[in-house]
Amino acid sequence: METERTPKIVGVVWGLLVLNTLGSAGAKTIIPLPRSLIQMVTMGALVAAFALALAVNARLRIRPGAYMFLLTLLLVASVISSAHLESGFGALFRCFRLTLFVSTLWLLSRWWDGSLTFVRHHIRMYFAVLGSVALGLAISPGAALPDVYGGRLVGALWPLTPPQIGQYAAVIIGLTVLLLLGRRIDRTSAVVVIVPSLVLLALTHTRTATLGLLLGLVLAIGSLLLTSAAARRFFTWAVVCATVAAVGFAGALQAWFLRGQSKDNFSSLTGRAKVWDALLSAPRSTGEKWLGVGLGDKSFGGLPIDNSWLAVYNEQGLIGVTLVAAFLIVLGGVALLRPPSLQRACAIFLISYCAIASYTEAGLGDASPYLLHLALAVSLLAAPAEAGPLATPVVPRQRIPRWAQKSEVR
Repeated sequence: METERTPKIVGVVWGLLVLNTLGSAGAKTIIPLPRSLIQMVTMGALVAAFALALAVNARLRIRPGAYMFLLTLLLVASVISSAHLESGFGALFRCFRLTLFVSTLWLLSRWWDGSLTFVRHHIRMYFAVLGSVALGLAISPGAALPDVYGGRLVGALWPLTPPQIGQYAAVIIGLTVLLLLGRRIDRTSAVVVIVPSLVLLALTHTRTATLGLLLGLVLAIGSLLLTSAAARRFFTWAVVCATVAAVGFAGALQAWFLRGQSKDNFSSLTGRAKVWDALLSAPRSTGEKWLGVGLGDKSFGGLPIDNSWLAVYNEQGLIGVTLVAAFLIVLGGVALLRPPSLQRACAIFLISYCAIASYTEAGLGDASPYLLHLALAVSLLAAPAEAGPLATPVVPRQRIPRWAQKSEVR
């Protein structure tokens, strides 16, 4: 049976979701952009995405699944915790945003059929975002590599931080490598995507994205070793190249990894550990322990939390942590139970990357690129929706006159 063809407008909706999750806080841009204007653009993109998804799926046909069900429960927990207004009225606005985000994913779930359609949408949109970063670097290298970020690459046209750029680059590099191994993309197109993205990733000096890319690819390619000769060749050459690089460029790699930080600063994860200790030691009521204080800006005491688990614990409590752990475990379990395939490998890469990045990046409890990466993994793990057999129309039996029957016999 043939699966339902995905309308082109679905790609537009996916791109608008990516635009919404770019955020509104970051480095100073070449042309100063008011934060209110950026928020209006990102929120307008989400509203437009929901409206277009509703228009293209007017009959509200959806594909139920564990991830979307648990994500909806997380939304309910977020609304309950935010209703107390401990985080201010901004918590209710963030709940409204999360509601539109989850609702749009529900509407798009109709076309989650295990194909690579959404992977291509994902790569194209994030490559366009990286294109804006590269353009900003070409126009104003000083603004793109500011001293306030230690010379790390930032978005000079749109306010993007080094971890954001590193995340986008790492994700599309990993997906493109897997598509190349699966022969779903030609080498020229793969080089056009991978090489510039690697350069941008190196300029961001983002350790989390780099480790997530490497470990995610190891797990994803490892799932293909028994069925793909190309994966075995790539894995062998990667091990050889990594060994040579580790021996010949150990000093340069160590300097890049440390980013000029002291051992104390590095051991405290650039000050993150101090914020984590303060958050965990802060007194909390029973309600705050189980439901949190409501959706906020993922900070504590004016400092970023930079840990998905602690951010969820702070804003959605132990219930939120349980739900986030549940959908990661479910997705990982489903991926392991699927037979080896390119789609399964891409899903394993995305799930493992999000799990690794959750230690030093926040985002699993709110509308973010991480939830979008996991939704892409769900679309890859979904079984193709087969079209039902066409019903044979019932033709009413016509009465034939006797004289006509006699003439047919003669």
